[in-house]
Amino acid sequence: MRGDEDFSVHSLSLDSLSLTDCENPHDVILEDEGDTEPDAQVSELKLIREDLSTEELYLQACKLVGVVPVRYFLRNLGSATINLNHHGLGPLGAKALAIALVTDMHTTTLELADNFLLAEGARYLMEMLRANFTIHNLDLSDNHLQSAGAECVAKMLLENISIKSLKLSGNKFAEDDARWFADAFASNYRVKELDLSHNQFCGRGGEHLGQMIANNDGLEVLDLSWNHLRMKGAVAFCAGLKVNTTLKHLDLSFNGFGNEGALALGEALKFNNTLVHLDLNNNRISDEGASLLCKGLEANDTLRVLQLAYNSLTVEGALTLINVVKNTPKTAIEEINICNVLVNENFVQLLELICQEHPSLEVQYGGVGGFIAKKPRKRIDPMKVIQDYLDQRKLRLWDFFRNIDKDGTMRVPVVDFRKAVQQSSIPLEKFQIEELIQRLDRDRTGIVDYRGLADTRKQMMRDHRRQLRKVESRQKKEKQKSDRILKTFESAVEAVTPRSSMIISPGAAKEDSSGLQPFSATPLSSWHHIIMSNSSRYSVNNMSSEHVHLPMIGNPSSSPGMRSYSQPNLFASIPKPSTSKPASAQGMHSRSNPSVSSSKLSPTANLTRSRPALNTEPNSKTRGKGKKKKTKKRKEKI
Repeated sequence: MRGDEDFSVHSLSLDSLSLTDCENPHDVILEDEGDTEPDAQVSELKLIREDLSTEELYLQACKLVGVVPVRYFLRNLGSATINLNHHGLGPLGAKALAIALVTDMHTTTLELADNFLLAEGARYLMEMLRANFTIHNLDLSDNHLQSAGAECVAKMLLENISIKSLKLSGNKFAEDDARWFADAFASNYRVKELDLSHNQFCGRGGEHLGQMIANNDGLEVLDLSWNHLRMKGAVAFCAGLKVNTTLKHLDLSFNGFGNEGALALGEALKFNNTLVHLDLNNNRISDEGASLLCKGLEANDTLRVLQLAYNSLTVEGALTLINVVKNTPKTAIEEINICNVLVNENFVQLLELICQEHPSLEVQYGGVGGFIAKKPRKRIDPMKVIQDYLDQRKLRLWDFFRNIDKDGTMRVPVVDFRKAVQQSSIPLEKFQIEELIQRLDRDRTGIVDYRGLADTRKQMMRDHRRQLRKVESRQKKEKQKSDRILKTFESAVEAVTPRSSMIISPGAAKEDSSGLQPFSATPLSSWHHIIMSNSSRYSVNNMSSEHVHLPMIGNPSSSPGMRSYSQPNLFASIPKPSTSKPASAQGMHSRSNPSVSSSKLSPTANLTRSRPALNTEPNSKTRGKGKKKKTKKRKEKI
């Protein structure tokens, strides 16, 4: 197979793995690295010809890294979708897979859920994705990536231009790991679907995620179910939702938003005009929270599906929801899911009337048999009833009992007292009379001392004032709580509101311990022009040619020359301008001239506004005026 053909040579460095030219495509030469340290694991160099097929390359890679090849992968080579979920690949299996997929031009969907890849395996795959631009859908769910994996994936998103759907569910991402995704999605707008469910995002995580959706202009589907977004985290996330302009499907189920989150969501829905599907199942939202959410629905005309199943809703909350549809002519709601709520006949009748005006409306409820919980009738103090009866007729206690208390001692037998009250027109029931007797004859002597009724008015006024104070205190606390939530919400909105005229240019991320470095800002038109002018360099023909260099997968501390293979530079072919200009002037110049300075797009450049400066140099007249003013001040001092 060798013959006289001239094969072009390229190398793939994967930590200790190099693939270059050799005598035969199937010959393997083992060599020990001379510069390895004593305790480091002995690495091997594997030399293989570049004209190997994907199958041969995968088999050789599996042999070199010491893993068993996956037969399913070999059988499905060339397919658009490769499903390797639950195959137990591990980090080394991901390493072999990454080598084989570097130049693969067929696979568009790669599913690797539940393979215990860890952060190490994710690093190999992310290096591969820096060169493979045919994979659009990637599933890395349940792989224990943790914080290191989150950082690795986020840095890949700064360079990859093909991923459209990314699933990272159940990877034990911690609170502050959301910061990596907030930084990555500030400049990546090609990912349309993102799944971060079943992770551990809480308060600060909600703040970072709110910042993420506020600054991103690409995400359309976001799944954050089964996290811990509540209180401040929920409010901060809703602040980002308020200014988001692309999100259509949002899953927030199993997060414990509560009524506080429902209040913030209602405020966000007043302004958000893109969200179509909202899932709030299992979020501890009560009837009060439903009414707060409905205040936002009254001003929203885009939301179609609202899921509120398995919350603490009753018939009152269900009636509030459908009344919003009835009283809001511009509403777009077509489906409401409250499948665990038992409703009553009034709800069913009202729903039938509403469906006549909104035939597309579908409400899923648990069945008919619910009821509106009536507050128990307040038991009126019988002593207060007697006192009110006497006040209305302007009578005294002795006037009422003088027929049975001829001595005026205000002490009468129990039998006579009961008979007198029953024969009178005092509106007391039998149990109230007995309760009154027990209170006036505490020692069970058979004699009622009705002098206690004389103090009823004073006690009644004290109780009334005490009750009013309780109600006022409760209302004041509820108002303070709502005001505090709204104030926090508005502060979060101000913090996450993005610059509308800015877009972050994609480029290589500078690795730093403080996080992803900021990228230089350029106008949208110039960014698009740069990508279009360089898109031919990444066409399918070029990627499949023999001269395509496989990326280096592995050691991040390798030489700059080797790193250039694994990090394609979109702006490498752009010539540098002869003269330097201010950043704002360069942004204006890039709209008309495709030869934009590569230094302007460097990751270390400071963020600048895209509006060009009218005068790039200070006026000489203003300089003179400034000098004159300074001389005058000096004279005055002298």
